[in-house]
Amino acid sequence: MFEEIIKFFTTGKDKPLINGDQSQIAALFNKLRWQVFTSITLGYALFYVLRLNFSVIKKPLMAAGVLDAQQLGIMGSVFFITYGIGKFTNSFLADRMNIKRFFALGLFLSSIITVIMGFCNEYLPLVVLWGINGWFQSFGAGPCIVALNQWFSNKERGTYYGIWFTSHNLGAAFTYMATAALVGAYSWRAGFIMPGIVCAIGSIFIYFFMSDRPETRGLPNVADFKNDHAAIVEKDKSVGSLQWEVVKRPAVWILGLSSCFCYIARYAIESWGIIYLTEAKGYTTMGASGILSIMQFAGIFGALTCGLVSDKFFNHKRNLPCLIYGALYAAAIASFVWAPANQWIDLGSMAVYGFTMGALVCYLGGLMAVDICPKRATGAAMGMIGLLSYGGAAAQEAVSGYLINSHMTIVNGKKIYDFTLAADFWVASAIISMILAACVWNAKVKD
Repeated sequence: MFEEIIKFFTTGKDKPLINGDQSQIAALFNKLRWQVFTSITLGYALFYVLRLNFSVIKKPLMAAGVLDAQQLGIMGSVFFITYGIGKFTNSFLADRMNIKRFFALGLFLSSIITVIMGFCNEYLPLVVLWGINGWFQSFGAGPCIVALNQWFSNKERGTYYGIWFTSHNLGAAFTYMATAALVGAYSWRAGFIMPGIVCAIGSIFIYFFMSDRPETRGLPNVADFKNDHAAIVEKDKSVGSLQWEVVKRPAVWILGLSSCFCYIARYAIESWGIIYLTEAKGYTTMGASGILSIMQFAGIFGALTCGLVSDKFFNHKRNLPCLIYGALYAAAIASFVWAPANQWIDLGSMAVYGFTMGALVCYLGGLMAVDICPKRATGAAMGMIGLLSYGGAAAQEAVSGYLINSHMTIVNGKKIYDFTLAADFWVASAIISMILAACVWNAKVKD
């Protein structure tokens, strides 16, 4: 039975190439790749709905006395630890998996865990379930990146990677508003249960709409189909040997560390932003959710344009635009946490932050590593970057939770949280990320 399960999730064998008119083959190839692209874009948005609904639910959980800030920080760390380890291992596996089945399964199981969390009100079961959810969440990114490399060529990958990457902004913006509305109308439990049900239904549609590699459908690989081969082609090496080359490559580690610090700043804002705005600047939960939603919509434009800009104006190079985005990213976070409470400053800071974050996470979170690694080891590249990125995110949750909780005071029976040291930590991380990204230049693209 175990062998049958493994066989079910392993990528299929290559079928003989379809004999027919080239226009018919091209029509089938394009139809299937747009189905794949639609599935991974909408599907990854649903993954983010199930990941960031917790950020909205944090404040109601604290207000109800279910959890405190330090417990929330530990929960966040557990999630990112399991997610980071899972992304590392499952992205390596994605190079060998039937990506459609793997992707749909992860979304379905994450949905089920989220629904179960809505029926818990104690710390231990919540932290265990949230950690398990982190593992199933790690089924998302690897298959998406593998799919992009299997169905889109070198010259178009940056543009479509950027478009796909808007999915996390769409999912986050939706969950900030929808979850806040559900929690406000019902309770924090609804913020878990309803998104879980909706995403479970979505996973079923994805299973029947998505496809595995082109070769399993009797189609040519995308490099042959588009006649777009890289300068370095490594067809004769095994997947395992190519993955080991990725692990040994210093540029991948440097990019991973840069992404690590970028993710510290990113998830500081996404995980603690609502609590920061309500506690430090006096916003309501709905008002704070609205401010953070701006960053997600701005992130859509950042992700959409970053690949197009680097492809069209920088000859597919990501380094210089990455440096520019990095400087603006750090400045936006500094303005958000250091400027006094002002709605227009907060909106402007989040708009710039969102725009640059959409670009940077696209670049550092995978595209720059994918560019310099062999296509058949794309999952390994994403696994390396993901492990370091979410290691940073996990550390951020624990450190931020500790800094916020340890400087808490009680005034007239009310808990007052101090974000000063946490905010300094967030800004410093963004600056370090920018410096590390500037250390990677002139790496060559591989097929």
